[in-house]
Amino acid sequence: MMTQPAVSASPKELGQSIQDHLVYSIGKDAAHASLHDWRVALSLAVRDRIVEPWFASTRAIYGRGLKRVHYLSMEFLIGRLLEDSVVNLGLDDAARGALKGFGVDYDEVIHNEPEAALGNGGLGRLAACYMESMATVGCPAYGYGLRYEHGLFRQRFDHGRQVETAESWLKSRNPWEFERPEAAYEIGFGGWIEGDGPKKVWHPEESVIAAAYDMPIVGWRGKWANTLRLWSGKPVQEFDLERFNRGEYVAAGVAESLARTITRVLYPDDSTEAGKELRLKQEYFFTAASVRDIMRRFAQGGEPIARLPDRVAIQMNDTHPAIAGAELVRVLIDDFDQPFDDAADMAVRVLNYTNHTLLPEALEAWSEGLFRKVLPRHMDLVERIDDHHKRRNPSRPWELSAIHHGSVHMGTLAFMQSGHVNGVSALHTDLMKESVFHDLNALHPDRIVNVTNGVTPRRWLYSANPALSGLITETLGSEDWVNHLDQLTGLEAHVSDNGWLDRYAAAKRHNKVALSNWLGETIGLTPDPEAIFDVQIKRIHEYKRQLLNVLETIARWDEIRQNPDADWQPRVKIFGGKAAPGYAVAKEIIHLINDVAAVVNNDPLMKGRLMVVYPPNYNVSMAVRLIPAADLSEQISTAGKEASGTGNMKLSLNGALTIGTLDGANVEIREHVGAENFFLFGMTTEQVEARRQVPDHARKAIADSAALSRAISLIALGTFGGDPARYGRLVDILTNWDTYLVCSDFADYQSTQKLIDASYGNKQAWNRMAALNTARMGWFSSDRSVREYMGKIWKIEGARDDQTAQELGLVAG
Repeated sequence: MMTQPAVSASPKELGQSIQDHLVYSIGKDAAHASLHDWRVALSLAVRDRIVEPWFASTRAIYGRGLKRVHYLSMEFLIGRLLEDSVVNLGLDDAARGALKGFGVDYDEVIHNEPEAALGNGGLGRLAACYMESMATVGCPAYGYGLRYEHGLFRQRFDHGRQVETAESWLKSRNPWEFERPEAAYEIGFGGWIEGDGPKKVWHPEESVIAAAYDMPIVGWRGKWANTLRLWSGKPVQEFDLERFNRGEYVAAGVAESLARTITRVLYPDDSTEAGKELRLKQEYFFTAASVRDIMRRFAQGGEPIARLPDRVAIQMNDTHPAIAGAELVRVLIDDFDQPFDDAADMAVRVLNYTNHTLLPEALEAWSEGLFRKVLPRHMDLVERIDDHHKRRNPSRPWELSAIHHGSVHMGTLAFMQSGHVNGVSALHTDLMKESVFHDLNALHPDRIVNVTNGVTPRRWLYSANPALSGLITETLGSEDWVNHLDQLTGLEAHVSDNGWLDRYAAAKRHNKVALSNWLGETIGLTPDPEAIFDVQIKRIHEYKRQLLNVLETIARWDEIRQNPDADWQPRVKIFGGKAAPGYAVAKEIIHLINDVAAVVNNDPLMKGRLMVVYPPNYNVSMAVRLIPAADLSEQISTAGKEASGTGNMKLSLNGALTIGTLDGANVEIREHVGAENFFLFGMTTEQVEARRQVPDHARKAIADSAALSRAISLIALGTFGGDPARYGRLVDILTNWDTYLVCSDFADYQSTQKLIDASYGNKQAWNRMAALNTARMGWFSSDRSVREYMGKIWKIEGARDDQTAQELGLVAG
């Protein structure tokens, strides 16, 4: 039984639409069309079928006076939209059949689509999951972000070192976007302010136009669609003809170049003052354009400004859009004639803030000098907002301020101006109250709430893993589980059936074979599908402890060399992830992983025993290959450092067992899947803090573990790369500092890995544990997360149900 899609088409109907777009939108005939042409034609034909529910959803919002959430995020890692849209509209068979009629392979067309370079890691993928889930559950929503020309970067390896090159996803037409020339805002920077009253006049020194591009995001079976609006930097004056005619050809285009710089790259390197200034401009540009767009739309409704909190909720995804508070206050004062105190109070009723980190360096802070230089009006407003908060909370400690030690602290500012501040896992939320926001939580004890992250099952199980999702649908009797993921608990009744369990294992093996073949084609390494596929895929960072994983890999290699005839469980260590361009230590870790891989993979004694794989340029498309094939999920961050994680959820949902610390959402995953189906190791948050107080804790841990001591010595001797000085900094960090307690957790990690080897030897028991992970992960759907946001934070009523769909004319009554 299939959930009936709201929009349908036969292969013949869709084929006609594809052919029409091929001819009239692209200007090609079928005989001369390239794969790119077919992909764009199919995208446009599918997009046509999204427009109807998109318009109908928008009409319903205005017709019913529904409150809408506006999700502000610097990242939306949406991946390939074509497959997501085809799946959600229920057009899989029609698209395959239509293209087959032209002699074109659907899968080749799908994989021809470049990934939208709009994000980097978990933050952006979470935002993408939430946009899709908001459309699925019928939450009226707008996403706001930046239309990066080049995104973060394309990663390649040169002799094991990370090299960054520009992503070029927009070098050809993006068929999913609609340009909105009528929605453009002039965003200013620098200059000066004049006047002493509440409505001071700001005279910016330079200005850039924020131009809007809309992409519709459709939910499951096409019954609701929301908008993702991305801003692109355009010059106020396109071209200086006078300078061009004087022969100043390059100078004539300077304004355009400066405007485009704003939206060229995600997270420009901020190790220089120029980089810091560009980042601050980028964040204000996107936030200011979004706030002005929200307020323009509200004003068009003709309601009194007092109704703003009843119609608008703004969610700041991390601190990047934290300037939204000051900008909203400015707009309320300048454009809606609100007194300052009323504007500041109203902002708290509209704004909410999701915190994603407890790392002080990740809670953005800008120097007062830079902030005042780039945003003089907003520096004045931040000072007044801080004073307003102090007046509203007279018991506030004197040292608690958004401005202190010469910096503007954006996490503190976001907290002060938000009605709700949410953590993204139960542990993280508790730690927020105890650490970074301890004093603010004491003043506002009801402000911090928890909404544990989730992932969309449409992308991360139904579409990514058809071998397993097909078995689930057959077992449960319908596809209803795809948007009611808690129904996966129905699988538990089958895990004791050896025949069913064999089919579950066969789905995993199918995915492992597919990954092995792909790796062979792309990087020349073909892992044995019978080995444990041990996967760590995430941003490269010291606290995520890829270094712990590679040290255990070195120790394993060394043990195998010393005793090659022992009964070794074959293991394939698979890494994926990028390091920020300016993060030197993370880039050294990447280099070490690749150097270790070169030694291990060229050692004949490792054949059939150990392989290390690190495919470059990890992204959503690669994740879709890796996650369904993983046997083991590495979630090994230092306890108390990972806010939540979502890769841990995707991997567990697809039947990978977790080796992990009690950190982030690992805690809740372990509670849901059962402690017996989770490989726990390492210190707790409290033990981590106590261990840090022990003098020479790193050297003590090294002395207590012969395997660790030997692994570090092998690095220091130049075994990996040939130069003893090559990894001197990493050796120094491990032996003298070890901030993230890699050495202190090593012995427990290594012994747990040996337990995993032994457990994998009993395949039936392993498969049962894996199946129970899948069956018990339904709570981690982003649909559940969005519904919690709607109830706890946004106070928004869902709009999509069968009756709503009928009223919108999307399904027959």
